[in-house]
Amino acid sequence: MDGNYKPYDFKASFARLDFYLRSAEANYEERDKLPDRDDLTFNNGFYAYCSALFIDIRESSKLPAKYNRPALAKVYRAFISEMVALLNSDPYVREVNIVGDCVWAVYNTPRRSDIDDVFRIAFQANSLMKALRLSMARHGLGTPIFAGIGMAYGRALMIKAGHNGSGINDVVYMGDVVNRAAHLAAQGSQGWRPALMVDETFGDNLNEHNTGLIKWDANLRCYTGDVVHKDMDAWLSDN
Repeated sequence: MDGNYKPYDFKASFARLDFYLRSAEANYEERDKLPDRDDLTFNNGFYAYCSALFIDIRESSKLPAKYNRPALAKVYRAFISEMVALLNSDPYVREVNIVGDCVWAVYNTPRRSDIDDVFRIAFQANSLMKALRLSMARHGLGTPIFAGIGMAYGRALMIKAGHNGSGINDVVYMGDVVNRAAHLAAQGSQGWRPALMVDETFGDNLNEHNTGLIKWDANLRCYTGDVVHKDMDAWLSDN
């Protein structure tokens, strides 16, 4: 969000602190699905069950030692551009966010089949990372990048946060579902670990075919897998 200078009034700021902290918890409603942004105000919020999917580049802090800034900017632009295109390709997508070198999304998944759709996006992202590494090598960017891909299902609270009247605000998603997906993404592609990290509840709701593509990791307390999209991988092999 672009900044737009306004002088700071600490007395007004202290009053706003009190206003937000005394707001009634009854303002936070249960919904069957996460609503549109237009339903949000600065004093309400909505609970709903949903799925979260995070894709996070591994060891990104080491990349500036491998690439100069213009080269790294090209890599990040390519990664973010196509991951956003992929995450946005499901009709039940509620939100797509970019935070540094991490791209993540929240999906309304009221049916079990909707969770399978999010899983499909996740393993397409795994194939897309393979395509990115191949394209980087063709353009002389020889140090490959990898990403962890984490997904979870659970209850989230959706609120609008920012400075009321400034035009600087955003939607914030709170809850274990978001935290869990982010934590799992941080575990993917670490050393010997596969890229896909699947929350237990998310994995237990996949169909039989998709469940057969992942396995339970007792140490990490999640399902893991190195699942790819067959058509995407076949095209990469042919081209």
